Amino acid sequence: MSVALTKGGNVSLSRQAPGLRTVRVCLGWTAGAGYDLDASALLCGASGKVLTDQHFVFFNNLQSPDGSVRHQGGNGGGEDRERIDVRLADVSADVERIVFPVAIYDAAQRRQSFGQVRGAYIRLVDADGGGEVARYDVAPEAGSETAMVFGELYRHGADWKFRAVGQGYASGLAGIATDFGVDVLQPAPAAAPAPVPAPVSAPAVPAVPPPVAPPVPKTQPVPGSSPVTCFFDPSHGPGSTAVLWQPQWGVPRQVETCAACAQRVQTTVPPFYTPPQGYPQAGYAQPGYPQAGYPQPVQQGHPQAPGQPEQGGRRFGTGAMIGAGAAGLVGGVLLNEALSDDGPEVVVNNYYESDDDGFF
Repeated sequence: MSVALTKGGNVSLSRQAPGLRTVRVCLGWTAGAGYDLDASALLCGASGKVLTDQHFVFFNNLQSPDGSVRHQGGNGGGEDRERIDVRLADVSADVERIVFPVAIYDAAQRRQSFGQVRGAYIRLVDADGGGEVARYDVAPEAGSETAMVFGELYRHGADWKFRAVGQGYASGLAGIATDFGVDVLQPAPAAAPAPVPAPVSAPAVPAVPPPVAPPVPKTQPVPGSSPVTCFFDPSHGPGSTAVLWQPQWGVPRQVETCAACAQRVQTTVPPFYTPPQGYPQAGYAQPGYPQAGYPQPVQQGHPQAPGQPEQGGRRFGTGAMIGAGAAGLVGGVLLNEALSDDGPEVVVNNYYESDDDGFF
């Protein structure tokens, strides 16, 4: 007579079925279309883990290493969906218990769980006589389980017992494999990314240092307050800095200028520096400034203003005008000497000779 078990209940096989040699574990359920459930067996040692990966019997490994546990698959249309035979006398002495889980294949991707599975059970049958020994109707607790341990056979001294477990796993068969130490179902480690080749760098080009400008000598300020205004433009203020100026004509000479004009003189290579003619001076004709009594040169490209007399196109610089004035002065002196009636006086040893013979 069969014994109906509830969750956590157990039964002794030797007492319930004396002389039992081969127990057939039958598992069944009712599920909708598209569901694929697989039963398996885990042969565990005293540590609670499988002895080896070969002691995990499932659809890809149909028997244990000693042949005592064999997966029989489906029954060909009967009440039971899958069957697993256990020859109790042939089970290795290292095996302390045999666990029977059922898992939904590819449950996470298909969004399936035991909440849609009905009528799940596990029952033990005498493989030789055909009589049922015990039965446990499995009921999921949360409904989100994707794998469940239906029951287990375990040693109790020299006897074998069966326990109704009914423990669910939301992590599928992989979660059960982790708990029982099966490596064959562990996800393979992700392949290391291929090393990225180092970029080929262009050969280093030696840096060319930028050209260094020659140092500009610092101007020395004239000590004390200077009453002299800037040489180039009196409106710039006092000429507080003495610089060596190279005019366009003539020899270099030292002039007193403001700081800004001194900087321009020192940073412009002579003799091309021409001071800006930006102010008129009394008594001298200045280029660019019309003055009474002096003819104004006409600049190339600029027409003569209406009402002004036509002027020549040649321009005279300040040096040329000074040279012309000096030449006129010398010519006048020579002309005056030539027209004078007096004879030249001769200086001899600081004595002066006159027309008479006396000395004075």
